[in-house]
Amino acid sequence: MYTILKKHFGYDQFRPHQEDIINHTLKGNDSLVLMPTGGGKSLCYQLPALKFDGITLVISPLIALMKDQVDSLNTSGISAEYINSSLNNSQIEAIKIRAQIGDVKILYLAPERLSIDSFRQFLKTLPVSLIAIDEAHCISQWGHDFRPEYRNLSILRKDFPKTPVIALTATATEKVRDDIISQLKIKNAKVFTSSFNRPNLTYIVEPKKQAYQKLLQYLKKYQDQPAIIYCFSRKDTEKLAKDLNSDGHSALPYHAGLNNLERNLNQEKFIRDEVNIMVATIAFGMGIDKPDVRLVVHYDLPRTIEGYYQETGRAGRDDLPSDCVLFYSWGDKIKHDFFINQIYDLEERQKAVIKLQEMLDYAGLVTCRRDYLLNYFGEISNANNCNLCDICQGSKEEFDATAITQKILSAIYKTGQRFGAGFIVKILRGAKDKKITSIERELSVYGIAPDFSEAQIKKIITHLISRGLVVKTGVQYPILNISSKGLNFLKQKETIFLPVLKEEIVSKDEKNVDLDYDYDLFVKLKILRKQFADTQGVPPFAIFGDKSLHEMAYYLPKNEAAFANIHGVGSFKLEQFSSSFLKVINEYVIDNNLSSPAVSSLSKTNRKLTSAKTYDETKTLIIQKLSLEQMADVRQLTINTIISHLEKLSKENPELDISYLKPNASKFDEIKKAFSQSKTQVLTPVFKRLNGKYSFEDLRLARIFLSN
Repeated sequence: MYTILKKHFGYDQFRPHQEDIINHTLKGNDSLVLMPTGGGKSLCYQLPALKFDGITLVISPLIALMKDQVDSLNTSGISAEYINSSLNNSQIEAIKIRAQIGDVKILYLAPERLSIDSFRQFLKTLPVSLIAIDEAHCISQWGHDFRPEYRNLSILRKDFPKTPVIALTATATEKVRDDIISQLKIKNAKVFTSSFNRPNLTYIVEPKKQAYQKLLQYLKKYQDQPAIIYCFSRKDTEKLAKDLNSDGHSALPYHAGLNNLERNLNQEKFIRDEVNIMVATIAFGMGIDKPDVRLVVHYDLPRTIEGYYQETGRAGRDDLPSDCVLFYSWGDKIKHDFFINQIYDLEERQKAVIKLQEMLDYAGLVTCRRDYLLNYFGEISNANNCNLCDICQGSKEEFDATAITQKILSAIYKTGQRFGAGFIVKILRGAKDKKITSIERELSVYGIAPDFSEAQIKKIITHLISRGLVVKTGVQYPILNISSKGLNFLKQKETIFLPVLKEEIVSKDEKNVDLDYDYDLFVKLKILRKQFADTQGVPPFAIFGDKSLHEMAYYLPKNEAAFANIHGVGSFKLEQFSSSFLKVINEYVIDNNLSSPAVSSLSKTNRKLTSAKTYDETKTLIIQKLSLEQMADVRQLTINTIISHLEKLSKENPELDISYLKPNASKFDEIKKAFSQSKTQVLTPVFKRLNGKYSFEDLRLARIFLSN
């Protein structure tokens, strides 16, 4: 598994739970995987797909996401295809034939296909080894994104009763989890729950005052880096994109009102780094797999916590620090209320009301936002301060809130404990509102807090609720009551200090990254990455993610051996891209008289790659006639790196005996013939000519003996 992990995906180790899930799947067992967006769900079925003999079917509801995943897999040397409504009949038939002859390892499918009987019959002709259900929460009526077509998925269990099923989702409450298991008929499935915590994301809620100017500040902080901005309506989406372009940014809209061609073109430009900002409607959703999004902004209030969490999860999928900003105003609730009231089914309407209230509670928090999100998904968090949300990063300065608290509690009590926060604020501020009767205007509490703004009083009320002095009851029309603790506060004339929450957050370092990488070199590497991506017709992140480029611009690898240890570099990408990237890096190092940091810190396995010494160590093992596997084990290097040592050593030391490592005669002759027919020393054409029969390591090793 580790060989496949490094070869195709370029990773040296698994993320939490991945290895356990993969082992469980390889034993032919069903599973339900709950893992946050960016946590590595895809690998949990992609790696087993390479171990199984047959084909893996992946059900995905999002066409764009399928394309991104297939592009990334193909760029990593894995044969993958998708079938959905974006393809014509002839394209679909060609893919079906390839799947039947075993030329496709992973096949992505839209759920609607399963309602077509002829397509089901086609699937039965395939040796299906694994079925993966992505976005599995869509099958549940209790989920935030229920899709009726997902109900067809139980058919797969009927058609392939012995094939293991792995269902995956990033957002599912306990009720939704139970429903997924029931609907998919995988009652014996093992449930794997990863932490919902995304430690690289900072959660921020901003008052929706001068929102556009604040947005520009955040975009300046992440200048020229990818950002997604979610808006409530198509009209808002179009206007905001236009305004941003007028202010010098590159932004495009994305919503259901655009025709398919324009929508797909806009998304492609964003994925390929041709535009930095995508402004999208919350309702439509984008379904992208772009790992380097540094900023996700909700310009309007989302409908549900699940939707909000999933959308913020599109930030920082490469594990690099990113911001998630929500602009909030009470007016957003009124917009949602209008549409909720249009829901005919009473049960569905009540469900929507509860979901919206949960979102309002989140927006109005005075305690840790991360804690709230983790607790919402059933994960107990005891952290007092995450230091990665606006609440925990806020000022610790406090003020004596005794007087204003007494006024608020008195107003609640004297109005009969039958009104919500909005009405109490109006009473305290002495509002000339028609809903306030002459009797209420005569109350001693009317107009006694003119020095506090409406927003300030509401924030203080939220604090009092969190402190247990005030209780909020009801969902659709919540009202405020004084708790026994609050009554005791008034009777005993207690004092209370509350934190002063500043509206503006302190900007962090603009680079906001773990490594102090050379930014100018990073830009040069991005340009090179874009050139490769355009040539191959794939998004730039399919070549290398930002995390890989950051490491290149920090560690400054000088040769293939060092380059092979960069995050995300597998043998397939090493063969295709290393020489070009190393050329840019080495030229930059010479031009700027740079020196590399300690290369031993390059990987967590403490590989020692100091140039002369590392080759000498390998040479000693060759003299001892160790096999490739033994040398890799002793040196704690990949086999591919050992082969790169062989290439260099055999050229510099022709007398060095490496003949014992030569592939057996039949294998060598077959590879030799393929090189001759391909008329090239490049491995990829030879690999394709042999239909992947031999690994890139096999081909590279044989090439050494062909050259000698």
